[in-house]
Amino acid sequence: MKYLDASHVVYAMAPDNSPVLTIVPGETVRVQTLDCFANQLRRESDRLDKVDWTRINPATGPIAVSGAALGDTLSIDILDIRVAEPGVMVAVPGPDGIARLFRENRTKIIPLAAGQARFSEQLTLPLAPMIGVIGTAPTGRGIPTGTPGPHGGNMDCKEIMAGTRLYLPVAVPGALLAVGDLHARMGDGEVVGVGIEAAGEVDLRVDLLPGQTIEMPLLENDTAWMVIAAAPTLDAAAAAAVDYLTRLLSAAGRLTREEAGMLLSIAGDLRICQIVDPLMTVRFEIPKHILAEYGVSLLG
Repeated sequence: MKYLDASHVVYAMAPDNSPVLTIVPGETVRVQTLDCFANQLRRESDRLDKVDWTRINPATGPIAVSGAALGDTLSIDILDIRVAEPGVMVAVPGPDGIARLFRENRTKIIPLAAGQARFSEQLTLPLAPMIGVIGTAPTGRGIPTGTPGPHGGNMDCKEIMAGTRLYLPVAVPGALLAVGDLHARMGDGEVVGVGIEAAGEVDLRVDLLPGQTIEMPLLENDTAWMVIAAAPTLDAAAAAAVDYLTRLLSAAGRLTREEAGMLLSIAGDLRICQIVDPLMTVRFEIPKHILAEYGVSLLG
């Protein structure tokens, strides 16, 4: 297994980033990450308004995948996620969303131990580690690591966890994969703008699907396929996810677009990933057993 430490980070996913590690398809890599604040908040006396904002959302990488070319797809098995102490959360007053209810700038340190997050004396919750930022480089101008899109990026999808397989489009030679923004736990919506932010390590197996092109990230686990879409509004993101999954299902030749749409309306689930980034992110899920009835797989 190759190892990449968190001294190699980027703040934009861009085609002109120089790879700091090269792997071959099928190889396993362990990636060390900083938290989304670049580990700048370590005590409850530390305040978000005092951090260096040029160091927000660092992503470790980029990692080049040998042979990856425009039109290919990366297949990324998330083998393990280990978050490190401490967990950090913030709440900052503002004019929009839930922030308008806050009266003070607050930093909260969340102890993480024995598979549990101690939110307070009254409440301890099990860890559910996930990856907030994971993506490839787009063509053209770079995209900040804090922004989601067709390339992946800051999707903040809580289902990107150990045991899942993420598919990302390749837009530039080598793909230039980067990873960061781990959460020890996060709810759908990420309504306060953070989960339990943590540094840590991620073990990934990265493979290549030559000639298989996807328009936006796909995710699969043991029971479901998911399309992840980002757009300026939740309505637009939802429309993009539903549209793409409808086209994927009908392209397999077993369903018309009308039938595919009706199937998604009765067997699919549209869920919000986050509402706090520059673009909103949703996922649309369809159970694998439903697709099996039609002999359909979204890839391959």
